[in-house]
Amino acid sequence: MRVVIAGGSGLIGTELVRVLRARGDEPVILGRTAGEGRVVWNPATGSIPTDVIASADAVVNLAGASIGRLPWTKAYLGKLVSSRLQATNTLVSAINAAVAEGAGPKVFVSGSASGWYGSVGSQLLTEEAPAGTGFLASLCEVWEAEAAKVTPQVRLVLARTGIVLSRSGGALGRLLGLIKIGAGGPLGNGKQFWPIITLTDEARAIAHLIHTDSATGAFNLCAPEQANVGEIVGTLARKLGRPAALPAPAFALRLALGIAADEMLLSSQRLSSQKLVATGFVFEHPSLDSACAWVLQK
Repeated sequence: MRVVIAGGSGLIGTELVRVLRARGDEPVILGRTAGEGRVVWNPATGSIPTDVIASADAVVNLAGASIGRLPWTKAYLGKLVSSRLQATNTLVSAINAAVAEGAGPKVFVSGSASGWYGSVGSQLLTEEAPAGTGFLASLCEVWEAEAAKVTPQVRLVLARTGIVLSRSGGALGRLLGLIKIGAGGPLGNGKQFWPIITLTDEARAIAHLIHTDSATGAFNLCAPEQANVGEIVGTLARKLGRPAALPAPAFALRLALGIAADEMLLSSQRLSSQKLVATGFVFEHPSLDSACAWVLQK
């Protein structure tokens, strides 16, 4: 399949390109600069080469300003929203125009996040759960609504991505560095659930959803085993042979990071990945132990 990827140069996009090529697909990256396998677009102005979308079998939307960039100033909060809506609107408009002419993709995979659900403690969340409250929940709600404007002739998949674990930083980033020197510990009370998924499984899941004709609607992209922050930090520390006894109090996190502390680090989402598993997807790292082992593997 010819798969056009917006945001194909980011952490997830780069791994998705690798996975698709290994499957024999042809990924095409939408970016700021041209090159082999790359096409220039400008979502801020709605500019996109129509022939690229018209010739695509699938379109994947991973574009948007990084949630992990701190601090979240008022201006940056606006950018988190506008960058996603502009990119999604540009892609949807191009897809709808191509389909109206008898061309274009059969499937549109649009990014979303576990933030859709807000912070809901230990409640097990399926894709049927409503949007929660808070900044990220509101962001995901308008983001998904924009993607839903795609024509019904195109299969829509909403990828509600959890916390992506990578060997090169990713969501763990600074926390892993602290654990390695014995200065890490739970964040807040450590009881909040984080819906983790390895970078490998994230990209494989997106590729699987592209190729699975029966897959439609929202999917939680997270490992089958649910784990809280204390368990995640403790498992990483144990595998590294380091202590994990220096917690970061919630008040200190809020003082340092503002709204981002509650929205990302202290938020609790216990997600079910059963809908994804039911499509036939098999995780390489289904458990906390296997995910942590992969992250730390040299």
